[in-house]
Amino acid sequence: MIRRSQKNNNLERFLLTGLLCSLSLFVGCKKQQAAPPAPLPVTPPATSAQPSKPVIQKQISSVKMAPAQTNQLDFSTKKDPFKPFVSVKALTPADIAKQKREMKPRLPIHSFDVSQFRLIGTVNDPKGNKAMVVDPGNKGYVLRVGMTMGKNEGKVIKIDQSGVDVLEQFRDDNNKIRKETIRIPLLRKP
Repeated sequence: MIRRSQKNNNLERFLLTGLLCSLSLFVGCKKQQAAPPAPLPVTPPATSAQPSKPVIQKQISSVKMAPAQTNQLDFSTKKDPFKPFVSVKALTPADIAKQKREMKPRLPIHSFDVSQFRLIGTVNDPKGNKAMVVDPGNKGYVLRVGMTMGKNEGKVIKIDQSGVDVLEQFRDDNNKIRKETIRIPLLRKP
């Protein structure tokens, strides 16, 4: 018996809930709709010699569109996240050459001026002449044609029995490149 009364109670609750839902739908849907506006009277076009543009009737709708959203965020004061932290400037050929010189390891032969070297002797060889020079600290170096020496990295261009010719390129006070040939003579003992 207890089971039947519980079934009846559940059935009654279900029917009562359904009845209340349907009643609320009918009561809530009694909204009166506005009558559609009367169509605008169309005047017959006057006949003229020139063809007229077709008349476009403005559409009337009861649906109201939301206004277009504008960008309310202002990024003009913010930093550009894609801009690099370090600005890179274009290097001139002179700057590139200067960087190459600075990056090369400095040898002891490049720490003195060319005029401070003394020529000790030369060797004539079919494979190429060689010369031996001594720096102010009495350290000896063997030179071949094409090697560099001195502070301005002068290039050895000629070795003969009487001396060594070194071509130096450097920038003067007017920032112009100057070329100067320096001769290191072989000193003869008296």
